[in-house]
Amino acid sequence: QVPVLESGGGLVQAGESLTLSCIDSGKTFDGYATGWFRQRPGKEREGVGCMSWSGQSTWYIDSVKGRFTISRDSAKNTLYLQMNNLQVEDTAMYYCAACSSIAGLVIPALKNTHWGQGTQVTVSS
Repeated sequence: QVPVLESGGGLVQAGESLTLSCIDSGKTFDGYATGWFRQRPGKEREGVGCMSWSGQSTWYIDSVKGRFTISRDSAKNTLYLQMNNLQVEDTAMYYCAACSSIAGLVIPALKNTHWGQGTQVTVSS
């Protein structure tokens, strides 16, 4: 699998915004719902949001609902995560991957998911 490339992270203050990008040049996500995951310091990786392949349905975990928005530019094979009103607890390494949503959770669609390098988001108070 060709690795995806996440970018757009950085250091911001609480309340500010960032937009993350995920370039899937290998078209790994074709036919799959696609979303974002994060790993906060000292915690396991968790899903934060997932968009159906058609783009008609989107799911988010409660902690980011209303603040984060997933979008996709299919022509550019790029997935985005608009992150508004960032909070310290949003500090994490962010990754994109094919996903599935069930029972309010966002999980990887495939057990053999090949994670990219991720992009670091650090929010200071």
